[in-house]
Amino acid sequence: MLGSNGAGKSTTIKLLLGLLFPTSGDIEVFGKPPGNVSAKNRIGYLPEESYLYGFLDAGEILDYYARLFNIPRDTRSRRIAELLEMVGLQGMEHRPLAEFSKGMQRRIGIAQALINNPDLLIFDEPTTGLDPIGAREVKELILRLKEEGKSILLSSHRLADVEDVCDRVTVLYGGKKRAEGSIDELLSSPQSTILETDRLDEETIASIEKVLKDSGGLSLRKAESPRQSLEEFFLDLVEEAR
Repeated sequence: MLGSNGAGKSTTIKLLLGLLFPTSGDIEVFGKPPGNVSAKNRIGYLPEESYLYGFLDAGEILDYYARLFNIPRDTRSRRIAELLEMVGLQGMEHRPLAEFSKGMQRRIGIAQALINNPDLLIFDEPTTGLDPIGAREVKELILRLKEEGKSILLSSHRLADVEDVCDRVTVLYGGKKRAEGSIDELLSSPQSTILETDRLDEETIASIEKVLKDSGGLSLRKAESPRQSLEEFFLDLVEEAR
């Protein structure tokens, strides 16, 4: 989900979480109203800023959230260890959160969002505060969760991150949906085509029309519509909406 500040991204997320109520229309999560407890039990949420208790350590904060979901003690311990390893914080379960860098706090926030093994994950700017290596690891984690069958709603200003991990994109601007579709649908240009062949010499290039008709003994490896970057698509769309 892409959009500039004030586009409606946070409002959409709050509606899905049952924190706001729509002024008109209906919204359902897993076929139930967003405020339904059974629906909320299947959601994991990472806010743009994780508000963590600095006097607790990493293990204690995850245990706290696990208790809120009534996860049994034995299962809690195993799940916490798995999540700390998953987000690259293994061995730090007894380190106070007040000593964590912003990037480390982001990782513990992701672990917290996963504590209940949710079916739907809502990530708001998941790579905020992470260095390039950490951001790449988070994107790899998102792709792994997708392979496990998790549904992930990602809101981000980092267009390259969205392009790397998302199957479909919705663009919001001025509180309205301006575009929606797969990455390929949104970024491909139907007006032109790229043809890729084996290396062509100058003589072949000079007679390219003939080469395309009879192939000239060359194999055609690729024929596709050229793509613009997601950043170019987004900026063009915003410019049109103004």
